[in-house]
Amino acid sequence: NTLIVIVGLSVSLWVALGALVFLILIHKLEYFLNAKIVGHRIHARAWEILLAMLVMEAAFGLPGVVAAPIYYAYLKSELTAAELI
Repeated sequence: NTLIVIVGLSVSLWVALGALVFLILIHKLEYFLNAKIVGHRIHARAWEILLAMLVMEAAFGLPGVVAAPIYYAYLKSELTAAELI
C-alpha cells in the first residue's frame, strides 16, 4: 500500500491522494465482505463481526483483524453453551 502511494507521488500529489482514498475504500469493503461471509458460516450478524474486527484491530493491529472472527465464534459458542445468550 505504501509503495502504491509513493509511486502515485512520483506522478502528482492528487494521484497519490486518489490512490490512498482508493486503498482505504477497498480495505473497508474487505471488512464488510469478510464479515458477511464469515458471519454466515458462524451464524453471526455482519455488524457483530465488524465490531469484533474493529475492536481487535484497535487492540492488536492486523493479527487482531485476522483472529477476530475466530475468537468471536469461540466466545459466542461458549456463551450459548452456558445459556447466557
